[in-house]
Amino acid sequence: MHLEKAQLSDLDRVIEILKDGRNQLSESGIDQWQGDYPNREHVKEDIENGYAYLVHSDDHETVGTFAMVPGPDPLYDELDGQWLLDTDAYLVIHRVAIHSDHAGNGYASGLFVAVIDYIKEHRTDIDSIRIDTHEHNAPMQHLIEKYGFKRVGTLHGVYRPEETSYVYENVREK
Repeated sequence: MHLEKAQLSDLDRVIEILKDGRNQLSESGIDQWQGDYPNREHVKEDIENGYAYLVHSDDHETVGTFAMVPGPDPLYDELDGQWLLDTDAYLVIHRVAIHSDHAGNGYASGLFVAVIDYIKEHRTDIDSIRIDTHEHNAPMQHLIEKYGFKRVGTLHGVYRPEETSYVYENVREK
């Protein structure tokens, strides 16, 4: 498995993967991503800013996507909780999706390992990694916690008015 920055020519593929992720969430009874987030403009902006990534299998098939956004992230201005580390030197993982055609093959775990390893090896300027997910998205919560993230608080209404998200942080070991 390997990660690659998405290009504008990948826009439709990223949108397709995120729509599939939205459908997977809905089929699981999770109300995450059921509104206008993430949308084409979010994805286009991610790509133009160099934040969007594709996840490829070892045989070079595109199996997923995510965004890695540098802090400070204004979505976290309303955190109900406390960060483990008071810093603006962090990256946020947003909009993680593995296409349903490739679910159950370890790609989501591989994505977390690859991102954490990349940051440790190549981004010595980064003090922590942050991520959030819907309060009912237990599979993602499990995955986040499995890779050393600690729950630090909640967000209320930043994606949709009645939505609550759990927020996590993984502090870089130095």
